[in-house]
Amino acid sequence: MFTTTDEQLIKKALKGNKKAWFSLIGRYERAIFNYGVRMTGNRDDSLDLMQDIFVSVFRNLSSYQGTGAFKSWLFRIAHYRCIEFYRRKKPHVSLDDTPEIECAGNATPEPLLQGAQQQQRLHMAMQTLPINQRAVVELKFFGQFTFDEIAEQLGVSANTVKSRLYSALAKLKSHLEVEYV
Repeated sequence: MFTTTDEQLIKKALKGNKKAWFSLIGRYERAIFNYGVRMTGNRDDSLDLMQDIFVSVFRNLSSYQGTGAFKSWLFRIAHYRCIEFYRRKKPHVSLDDTPEIECAGNATPEPLLQGAQQQQRLHMAMQTLPINQRAVVELKFFGQFTFDEIAEQLGVSANTVKSRLYSALAKLKSHLEVEYV
């Protein structure tokens, strides 16, 4: 009936309430995992990255000021952990690591297969983008953040975010058009 806010969960978690901490993680683990999959191109790496992100959030939770949305603060940490991931390990793309789509209800396999193939092509095209452009596309379209929120998370201007987005979209378009020719 009543939903506990992120700020309320954070206050409880800081007082040692494990249930509040796990509730907070539960709200964002799917989004962080999906962010990791799209950024790394690999489910196992995404799990490692997700664990690293939440450990970092736990260690730094007391530094969260509450001036902006917790989700923005969380994704800022996720972005920096992703940059560190790329510094430690060069990403690779494996067709076996792309997410599977399950057949639901009365759906026929053909449209699902076409959708899965399109998703796989987009996923692979995303992996060709530089990390800064990939992060902007990820945050804008999958995280549904505004340009200003993305700029704050990445520590750049909103115009830089827009520039990176439009450049990334042009690269994605040309990459995906080549596949259809």
